[in-house]
Amino acid sequence: LSSALNSRGYGWLLEVEEDEEELKPLLEELDIDLTDIYYKIRCVLFPLPSLGFNRAVLKDSPDFWGPLLVILIFSLVSLYGQFHVISWILTIWLAGSFLVFLLTRVLGAEVSFGQTLGVIGYSVIPLIFAATTQPLVSFIPLLNFAVRILGVVWASYSAGSLLVDQELGHKKVLLLYPIFLLYVYFYSLSTGA
Repeated sequence: LSSALNSRGYGWLLEVEEDEEELKPLLEELDIDLTDIYYKIRCVLFPLPSLGFNRAVLKDSPDFWGPLLVILIFSLVSLYGQFHVISWILTIWLAGSFLVFLLTRVLGAEVSFGQTLGVIGYSVIPLIFAATTQPLVSFIPLLNFAVRILGVVWASYSAGSLLVDQELGHKKVLLLYPIFLLYVYFYSLSTGA
């Protein structure tokens, strides 16, 4: 067969190229660092500076896969009886992050869209906890309301404290309020209320 193909000028079909480069693992090829994602999740869960986490790593080395994973987990938690919500959550994450990015830039902070996307995405983690504990406390209306408020305030504080630097000074409220409203909308998509 090879001599017939060679005689007709198609011998190149049977040639095998030997690649000298090593095959990288899939996580390394996609630039996914699980330890970095885990550290960033811990930074969002414990937003107080006194706990010793270097929270600046969320802004200094933004990634896409960690926040996307958090948003998809939030979408799965929200999926209970509401399949159409997943596309809305992804859209609101992208569009809301873009609006927060624009507002941050207009206020004078030096932040990129990737940093804003990462911070807003990672800061949804408190809403995941609130959405999963809400069915457990739904029979006590006051506790149910407290869990909702705690999740939204926790998420807003995590995102706001990462995006609002000292360079914004007295303009912090102008950025914290839209972030708060964004997380209220996220949570309303989750609960349907």
